[in-house]
Amino acid sequence: MVTTRILVADDHAVVRAGLRYLLDAQPDLTVADEAGTGEEAVAKAISLRPDILLLDIALPDLNGLEVARRVRQQAPSVRIIVLSMYNDEAYLRQFLELGAVGYVPKEAAHTELLDAVRAVARGDAFIHPSLLKLLIDSYQRQPGTFQGQQPVSDLSARETEVLRLVALGHTSQEIAEQLCISTSTVETHRARIMEKLDLRSRAQLVRYALSRGLLEEH
Repeated sequence: MVTTRILVADDHAVVRAGLRYLLDAQPDLTVADEAGTGEEAVAKAISLRPDILLLDIALPDLNGLEVARRVRQQAPSVRIIVLSMYNDEAYLRQFLELGAVGYVPKEAAHTELLDAVRAVARGDAFIHPSLLKLLIDSYQRQPGTFQGQQPVSDLSARETEVLRLVALGHTSQEIAEQLCISTSTVETHRARIMEKLDLRSRAQLVRYALSRGLLEEH
């Protein structure tokens, strides 16, 4: 029996342990290694060349988008499945453009992840049905149309940084810790950003950040 080797990249040790338990229990799957940061994920993907990289979006030091970009450039044989807590077509489209072949919401991991891994191992793609509907809906709309067309210059430097971190999938608590401010201050910044840019939802915020290039690594 051919065994599919998987690299699990997530910044939470408990999540990695749960995924390892689920995957290693299958006779045709094995976790080759784990990574807790973006840089570690890239380095291990290049050195180990696993069949599949199971990739979280919000990783320390490098976000999932940049990890996917680097892995596709330096280890193109590694197939990428994104495991995300966000059901967002903006993320989905961006990862597909970077070459990911699977996208599974974390809340569906216990029921859908094994199917996703096996589909990708066969050379197929796997997008959770709920996300596929979002993708179809997004293509039925005119490209790039959404509420909020004000320039980033309308935001302060701190508001721009909060916008970037929110779009990258970080929680208010994580943003507060990174910026050394309180969670209530983060929420205040977020509310002001939404008001200034005339945004109505998190999905619009993510699309805005992507359209302005705020998620690119510098």
